[in-house]
Amino acid sequence: MAQVLEFKLPDLGEGLTEAEIVRWLVEVGDVVAIDQPVVEVETAKAMVEVPCPYGGVVTARFGEEGTELPVGAPLLTVAVGAPERPEPPGPVPPVPTGARNGSASSGSSSSSSSSSSSSSSSGSSATESSGGSGNVLVGYGTGAPAARRRRIRPDRLDRDRLDRTLSGALMAEAPVTEAPVTDVSRAPVSGDPVSEGPVPVVSPLVRRLARQHDIDLRRLAGSGPDGLILRADVDGAIRRAEEAAAAKSRTARAPAAPTGAPPVFAAEAPVSPAAPAAERIPLRGVRGAVADKLTRSRTEIPDATCWVDADATELMAVRAAMNAATGPSAGPKVSVLALLARICTAALARFPELNSTVDTEAREIVRLPGVHLGFAAQTERGLVVPVVRDAHTRNAESIGAEIARLTELARTGKLSPAQLTGGTFTLNNYGVFGVDGSTPIINHPEAAMLGVGRIMPKPWVYQGELAVRQVVQLSLTFDHRVCDGGTAGGFLRYVADCVEQPAVLLRTL
Repeated sequence: MAQVLEFKLPDLGEGLTEAEIVRWLVEVGDVVAIDQPVVEVETAKAMVEVPCPYGGVVTARFGEEGTELPVGAPLLTVAVGAPERPEPPGPVPPVPTGARNGSASSGSSSSSSSSSSSSSSSGSSATESSGGSGNVLVGYGTGAPAARRRRIRPDRLDRDRLDRTLSGALMAEAPVTEAPVTDVSRAPVSGDPVSEGPVPVVSPLVRRLARQHDIDLRRLAGSGPDGLILRADVDGAIRRAEEAAAAKSRTARAPAAPTGAPPVFAAEAPVSPAAPAAERIPLRGVRGAVADKLTRSRTEIPDATCWVDADATELMAVRAAMNAATGPSAGPKVSVLALLARICTAALARFPELNSTVDTEAREIVRLPGVHLGFAAQTERGLVVPVVRDAHTRNAESIGAEIARLTELARTGKLSPAQLTGGTFTLNNYGVFGVDGSTPIINHPEAAMLGVGRIMPKPWVYQGELAVRQVVQLSLTFDHRVCDGGTAGGFLRYVADCVEQPAVLLRTL
């Protein structure tokens, strides 16, 4: 007999507890293979395609696109396996006339309990027969067992064979004749066509959903193979019942016109424009994660900010010379952000207090051995901070290449959770938005963030004379628990000196 296995939203790692359904990749009734992606979800970190560890026919999906589900919530159910020896259907026990309608709910309950027990007890064997999923994501997946009792060939997972499997599973209970759906919101009355015998429902979840909303499954015509009642059929019946109840409620609340009152014409009726309703935007996904992190940063971290203007004319000239080089030694173009990132790693080597975090429970400052440099990137999904691993071991060219690669992944929404966590210091280039300065919020649990404004021509005193120079404003927001203003000022002054005189950086390379 076919077995219906429930696939739940797996643990996607990095401490994520929920995900939002962005797009379903399969429909109810589709045939899926083991490890085939079935849904695309958005977590607080990235977009992920979730593969299913079972192969078979999709019998139900849980949640519409845009719905947020917690880890462990059902995603879909899959009918897998095939009967080795289909037995002929047994006789249907007679149903007393008086109990035919009154015991529908209890019958569904016992059937649901039985189905649930069967599913849980045979989940292990069904997994063995499907061959194992290969542990494709953190927290779930089925490993291939050492010994199998039987193996299902891939060519047996076609739709016709599985349709016959579902049909055989239903015929093993009893032949079913369904009546068209009329009105699911009312109880059956004498004379209504009600099917005899068990209803064609495989999933215990469908039975439970119908029981919770007082839906008579005998009145539903299933849209699945051989009349199988699916989750979508029950959802549609619930929706129609709610619409009917809402229409009846509106009719009951409509005030009746007083007898003998003069008619009110449209021109006489007072017109009062309705006030526009406020738009409510849920804080979830990337936006919710950013809100939580920034709120925690402002709550826990006593931050302070210092800033300085720097003459970036020499830095821009050095960058132009690097990118103009030709010949075998010439590498890829170097960006201003890559040069500033390399300056940051050199400054953190001199001032390691800013490459640390605070253990609030132990009341300890934890200085970190390596620099994992995050950089803020604005995308269509919101603000994300990809992390360049081991930036202290890279030169400007290597950092620039990694920044370009991570920026492209961020733009397409393909950053993994691991690429968005573990940073120790953040570089924020808000100059791309055309602004000069800012007081950025520290990316918790880090201890500091360097902000860079736009580089633009400004009047500047250069070598005792007024000149037009390329000027940039640098700002450092730091955790006052890890250091005092002297350390923060020394760090920022070193960065400014390297910007104004890149030769200062050469001494540390």
